Amino acid sequence: MLVLKNKQEVTDFIQSLKYKGLTIGFVPTMGALHSGHLSLIKKSIEDNQYTICSIFVNPTQFNNLMDLEKYPRTEDSDIEKLNAVGCDAVYLPKIEDIYPKGTEIDPIDLKGLNSVMEGASRPGHFEGVATVVKRLFLQTQPTNAYFGEKDFQQLQVIKQMVKDLNLPINIIGIPIKREENGLAMSSRNIRLSQDYINKSTILYKSLIQAKELVKCHNNPKEITQIIKKLFNNSDLKLEYFNIADEESLLTPEEFLQGTHYRAFIAAYAGDVRLIDNLRIL
Repeated sequence: MLVLKNKQEVTDFIQSLKYKGLTIGFVPTMGALHSGHLSLIKKSIEDNQYTICSIFVNPTQFNNLMDLEKYPRTEDSDIEKLNAVGCDAVYLPKIEDIYPKGTEIDPIDLKGLNSVMEGASRPGHFEGVATVVKRLFLQTQPTNAYFGEKDFQQLQVIKQMVKDLNLPINIIGIPIKREENGLAMSSRNIRLSQDYINKSTILYKSLIQAKELVKCHNNPKEITQIIKKLFNNSDLKLEYFNIADEESLLTPEEFLQGTHYRAFIAAYAGDVRLIDNLRIL
């Protein structure tokens, strides 16, 4: 596997692939890779002639500096995992490769998808995500790019950005990979104690219950109130539970036939923030 350590190296590599007319699959990550990430790599390898993964902990998407400092960094083991699954290249940009003029944000119209749920809880987060992904796209020029549905709102934001900027890239979402107990795989799970790993199953259980409640409730707000009560005696602190239209990410007054809806949840297990989601209709 080729290890690309700066913008010039990735530019030269991509140009050589483009010259040969080869398709490029791209998986941008912040490292601390787990089976969820590797499922994206495997799908990219299946779909494309070359696959490149980037590892870059992006400072502009963190509105909490402590969270940025604590974010797990496991570069050596990440490279081993990528090599083992057959990834063709890994890009390890330095901060100046992505932000040569300082950590400024690009003005990108995200059509309000950045203002609800994660966007409301983490002001500026999606502006940072859109900026770094846009810059990585321009450097790697992929045919297809792969994102996990655990960050479903992020997936919709990226799709909107690509549409708004008219980038010739197919954005492909990959279903959530879960632990045996239902907990969504996340790089942050490394920081969970075994006790919190066990207790964090309440996130997935609440999503499953919401899916069941849809069968007898047509009012999303009623379901939300029922789910919130599950956390009254939980050791996890619920930040939000929301049901939204998958396209607009807005909460409807009632469910409409022919429209897909998804339940979204964020909660704290100690000082570790966890998110999850599930299509419920």
